[in-house]
Amino acid sequence: MGEGSARLLSVMPLLSCRVSGLAVLFMAACASAQQPYPIKPIRLIVPFAPGGIADFAARSVSQKLAENLGVAVVVDNRPGAAGITGSDIVAKAAPDGYTVLITSISHTINLSVNKNLPFDTRRDFTPVMLIADAPNILVTHPSLPVNSVKELIALARAKPGQIAYASSGSGTSTHLSGELFKVLTKTDFIHVPYKGGGPAVIDLLGGQVQLMFATMPTVLQQIRAGKLHALAVTGSRRFAGASEFPTIAEAGVAGYEVSGWTGMFVPAGAPKEIVNRLADESAKILRAPGTKERFLIQGAEPAVKMPGEFAAFVESEIVKWTKVVEFSGARAD
Repeated sequence: MGEGSARLLSVMPLLSCRVSGLAVLFMAACASAQQPYPIKPIRLIVPFAPGGIADFAARSVSQKLAENLGVAVVVDNRPGAAGITGSDIVAKAAPDGYTVLITSISHTINLSVNKNLPFDTRRDFTPVMLIADAPNILVTHPSLPVNSVKELIALARAKPGQIAYASSGSGTSTHLSGELFKVLTKTDFIHVPYKGGGPAVIDLLGGQVQLMFATMPTVLQQIRAGKLHALAVTGSRRFAGASEFPTIAEAGVAGYEVSGWTGMFVPAGAPKEIVNRLADESAKILRAPGTKERFLIQGAEPAVKMPGEFAAFVESEIVKWTKVVEFSGARAD
């Protein structure tokens, strides 16, 4: 046996060990990659403070989702900058299905009213599904001499720039609801932004402002008590929890529709099978008996749009609010 052959024989056991070690690592990696989703806790990030529709929707889904998936599902409120702070956490998270965003219509509005977003709304998120539909409601102070949307339009045209509407802040759905109304009715109202819906409703009740496109939960009690006058809801159809009120479109403003929706997103690049699993399991929860009644109490309805349909809806919302913002000049605070 030559010297070269002897050397080869001497290193073969070492090479064999190394090859075996690499094979073990490769098989372990394959086994890990093939593990069914999920295998660890899932975090639902809500980019708003507790108590709103998005928070309610996340908590309504989380418990049953945990049961169905067999892992903990934790709601993590990360408020700030009209939803931007929490959304940025998700945009920069690993696209593995363990960090999920539960957010609202502001997700599609922020793209237009805030030119310095730390993420790309279209490229950095994958839409999973629509969870809830929550229309706003047009309410007026009793001192305003109108009993219908048509009368409000007539009064606004007679007094341009003299009637004030409140919102929960610049760039919010309660603000853009008013701007869309102005665009479609060719009227001129004064926008008065507040730091939240609560303070806005307080001033509306006091008569400091004359009207508001308010979220349902903040004003339904005052409507029932006769302290505020409801004219119409902003959605595409009548709200099941207050079906006596027409939609603004029914009341004469063709093409008007605003939904304070809530939806689920994951970071861009998440595998399709994970997106579909989250959507399928969440849809089962939203369609279960009793869910609709719980949502109605909160001023919302469960709404199911699966990934493809929801992605098209999100794009249509981005396009719509971009046009409204460009026309009105609205900007975030």
